[in-house]
Amino acid sequence: MELTFLLVLLAILLAIGVPVAFALGAASIAIFVLLDIPVVVSFQRMAGSMNVFTLMAIPFFVFAGDLMARTGIAERLVRVAEGAFGRARGGLGQVDVGASMMFGAVSGSAVASVSAMGSTLMPMMKEKGYDADYAVNVTITAAILGILIPPSHNMIIYAAASPVSVSVGDLFLAGILPGVLAGAALMLVAWRVAIKRGYPAGSFPGWSKFTRAFVAALPGLMTALIIVFGILLGIFTPTESSAVAVIYTVLIGVFVYRSLGFAGFVEAASGAVRTTAMVMLIIGTAGMFGWLFAVLHGPEMLSGGLTAISQEPAIIMLMILLVLLVLGAFMDMAPLIIITTPIFLPVAMATGVDPVHFGIIMMLNLGIGLVTPPVGSVLFVGCAVGKARPEDVVRTIWPFYLALIGVLLLVAYFPPLTLWLPEQFQ
Repeated sequence: MELTFLLVLLAILLAIGVPVAFALGAASIAIFVLLDIPVVVSFQRMAGSMNVFTLMAIPFFVFAGDLMARTGIAERLVRVAEGAFGRARGGLGQVDVGASMMFGAVSGSAVASVSAMGSTLMPMMKEKGYDADYAVNVTITAAILGILIPPSHNMIIYAAASPVSVSVGDLFLAGILPGVLAGAALMLVAWRVAIKRGYPAGSFPGWSKFTRAFVAALPGLMTALIIVFGILLGIFTPTESSAVAVIYTVLIGVFVYRSLGFAGFVEAASGAVRTTAMVMLIIGTAGMFGWLFAVLHGPEMLSGGLTAISQEPAIIMLMILLVLLVLGAFMDMAPLIIITTPIFLPVAMATGVDPVHFGIIMMLNLGIGLVTPPVGSVLFVGCAVGKARPEDVVRTIWPFYLALIGVLLLVAYFPPLTLWLPEQFQ
């Protein structure tokens, strides 16, 4: 009964618009009182959830991503992508996806990607005659690639929430091929929709201009290589790599691009503080909620319910995917990772799924939720940046959505796509 009350109360609080962190906290504290558990225990669980060394990487990666958006890296990546992909019909759509893949590799944030790419490319698309809904659809779905292509702070949250030890370095490597595949799928869809709507083709600027654009963007692109190979070679830990990313980005912005001033540095720092405070509050209250859920035997009941429906691993995985897709449409990504990882990872592992593989499945699955109404944060940020109505965007997003769903199913049911690259570095 207590478990039902916990879930119903949380659903009611979310339905009436209470912020996720406060809804999780209020529902959990109500159950603590109902069970006559000292309320101080709830704050101990909350503090314990946040007191994880690995989570120190989150503020640094958020800070680095904000700094990158202010140093002109996005514009330089757009020029590289325009030279590489701009010749196709609807070439700016291809450019958007390609630039988002590269920006995701240096920022690791979907919201940062949609803000940076949207403010740069959406006006260009509209000027060339592209519809606003197309520009928003391409930008927001491509922004998800930043969750898969390393570095990604959501992978760090997953590793911290996992009940078993998961290597952040392996997660970073595991996300590369699925991220590239998802990018290719979105490029194909963007091209097909562009042909159907009669959008113009671009032109190749010439090898000389393309080479100059690539060289100009190379210092920014080196961020991802420094982080990934620094971790793999044992030069620094994932947490230390986040601090290295900040230092490197500051050096690039000040001494190479000369585009980062003191005011921009302070604004990025204050933005990182605000974002980190929100994320850590969600992690703390989600940890409190997760502890109660476990005490009330929620994981065992859920696992038993899934296995009662079917014993087939493929069917169980499909049910997990569907549940995560539905939850992702109503809650933000960070709290869902904290809440659902301890619940679904043991169930998946019982059917033979590797925890690194499941982590990438969860990243893509919940990433799709970021562009799914009614709550999808990336969807609404993209609509605000692109000055488009959400209902118009949702009406035409389905080809891009289906492409991501197809990649999700391929990732879920073909483990080598995820695990091959980490195995090469073991």
